[in-house]
Amino acid sequence: MEFYQYFGGQLVKGEGTTRPVYAPGTGEKIVSLAGASREQTLAALDSAQKAFPLWSRMSLNERGIWINKLKDALLEHQEELVELLSLETGKSYAGASRGFQVLCDALSFYYEEARRVYGRVTPDYNTDYKTYHLTQYQPLGVVVSHLAWNMPLLNLGAKLGPALASGCTCVIKPASLTPLSALRIGQLAHEIGFPTGVVNIVSGTVDEVGTTLNESPIPKMITLIGSTQTGLQVVAASSRSIKSHSLELGGNAPAVVMADAELPAAARFLAGLKMNNCGQLCTSVNRAIVHESVAEKFCAMVAERFKACRLGWGREECDMGPLISEGERTRVMGLIDRAVQAGAHLVCGGQIPEEKPGYYLTPALLTGCTNDMEICRTEIFGPVLPVITFRTLDEAIELANDTEYGLSSYAYTTNLSSAFRLYQELETGEVFINVWGGGSPLPYPHSGMKKSGIGADFSTDSLLEYYRIKRVCMTP
Repeated sequence: MEFYQYFGGQLVKGEGTTRPVYAPGTGEKIVSLAGASREQTLAALDSAQKAFPLWSRMSLNERGIWINKLKDALLEHQEELVELLSLETGKSYAGASRGFQVLCDALSFYYEEARRVYGRVTPDYNTDYKTYHLTQYQPLGVVVSHLAWNMPLLNLGAKLGPALASGCTCVIKPASLTPLSALRIGQLAHEIGFPTGVVNIVSGTVDEVGTTLNESPIPKMITLIGSTQTGLQVVAASSRSIKSHSLELGGNAPAVVMADAELPAAARFLAGLKMNNCGQLCTSVNRAIVHESVAEKFCAMVAERFKACRLGWGREECDMGPLISEGERTRVMGLIDRAVQAGAHLVCGGQIPEEKPGYYLTPALLTGCTNDMEICRTEIFGPVLPVITFRTLDEAIELANDTEYGLSSYAYTTNLSSAFRLYQELETGEVFINVWGGGSPLPYPHSGMKKSGIGADFSTDSLLEYYRIKRVCMTP
């Protein structure tokens, strides 16, 4: 299985650090991948800069032809890409298929939305109305996109879609743990003769690739899906020149379960959300804040689902896959151990299954938790659900908001007044009440507050970030 860096319209063997890529479902090495060197990364940036004038001035219809050609190539190789994504992430086949579909849908969505990015004409209110002010949206330029390892192709759709549709060119850096499916898409772009330099995909180390991209004056925007700490590092490194940023960062999602909630639905959803992608989602529930009168019943229902969890990946019949690496599993187990030492009770889970190779961990339920515990302050990013109890709605809201993050939140209640208070007062960019957002993130703005980032991926609001506004004052 050969993988290449893709820049300047060519497939090139990496000349940087060689690192192994492992299959989380088995723990076996897939390939030793040579990443891009600093010189190759600079070449990718230069290629994107040279391609920008032609791509940005191309008619939207013509860009659309190339976008659809790329989408057709993806669909032609769907089976291969889904299998590869499943292999490098440990996702189930269904989970990998969803990520692939979102990528394809994003290419179509952003192209169609770009048709509705209109300028405007405003008369001059200080004269005799013979002067007009024209406002136009123009593509920013070169965009650098850093992808997270948890959703490689879904994340690629959030970044590649708006870049291509807006007329920007891009350099995409997939995560070092999961670079293969993105690099394969670079190979497909090469095979269809995608315009040179418009899309560049380079993988490699932070020092050789990441920092080189961020410090360069060429990009006009840096986009990232990753942790808050990584976001701070990216902003610091990119501050040598003026750039805009779109950063989808960490979360600490609370789930408030009121006494009047439909308890089976709440337990079923929250347990399922915690097992989804092994809890490795920035939107995954991080703390269940449950009314004390229903906490025992709620925990019993969640524990039942956790104990019945089937572990597996790919085409296996399963409810949850593995963590991405041995290091991540060790980190999550450390969070569990320290929570128990701090007074939490481990109801179930948190064990390494002896019968399965790979980086599996049984889903864990912790009761007796308090909001000052490490496990409730940090982003778990694993299959662990801490439960905190409360007495009043005021207390629940205070607990939910007592965090430096503000990405997603959840609430279960049948009381309309409580639902409106939760919607209005929970300090997160998105609030889900009695329901999840659905199977696809499109076309809804995925935004955060506090240290959870800036931007609104998967929406028209996100597309507008890829333009600059130009004003022309004209008297005919």
